[in-house]
Amino acid sequence: MSRISDVFLKNKAFIPFVTAGDPSIEITEQLVLCMAKAGADLIEIGIPFSDPVAEGPVIQDADYRALAAGTTTDQIFVMVERIRKVCSVPIAFMTYVNPIYTYGTKRFMENCSKVGVDAIIVPDVPFEERGELKPFCDQYKITFISMIAPTSKERIKMIAQDAEGFIYCVSSMGVTGVRSEIGSEVGDMIKTVKEVKDIPCAIGFGISTTEQAAKMAAISDGVIVGSAIIKIVAQYGKECVPYVEEYVRSMKGAM
Repeated sequence: MSRISDVFLKNKAFIPFVTAGDPSIEITEQLVLCMAKAGADLIEIGIPFSDPVAEGPVIQDADYRALAAGTTTDQIFVMVERIRKVCSVPIAFMTYVNPIYTYGTKRFMENCSKVGVDAIIVPDVPFEERGELKPFCDQYKITFISMIAPTSKERIKMIAQDAEGFIYCVSSMGVTGVRSEIGSEVGDMIKTVKEVKDIPCAIGFGISTTEQAAKMAAISDGVIVGSAIIKIVAQYGKECVPYVEEYVRSMKGAM
């Protein structure tokens, strides 16, 4: 299949997230390259949106900062195109259905394919409505990443059956954000998935410390970290790149 399946072949995957355009497109580009250098196995790039329902305050604020800076989807595509000239680490776009519709679903997927985006993650598209996007993803060979949460219950098997690339396992209820405690349901969710299909499962939402990363890596195939990185970006602004690189290196090391 795609570069996505290779991500989980060697060892546990570390998947960091950044919001495109926070604090600027130029800094986002530097962040992606430095995270790849620090050992990131796949990089999630958030397309900023004015109503990011799955996000906690940290990523919401990053979205607002990026939009206030004038970030557009076209600029993000151009940025990825530049990144691709020097970096082959798989890239997934994390966005909402509204920005895709507004841009034009066919044109969006076509551009993803053109610039070398490997996958998309769209938290506000329920499994039952994936038909809105999936045919376009298939047409342009963009992996459509499925998500499961503790509330998915009996739907987990159904979602797993149809999933591709990897499954994004939401560790706990609610929105994204740094948490001190991560629930145990996620281990059970992964077990349920693996009964149905041998597909990698990566855990996201709330992981921020090296201890949590090690613990979650022990029960899954990969760990996704967003809010903790965005906090570093918010704290250091245009000077954030070396701090994020150091953080990614320590998280990857812990796993």
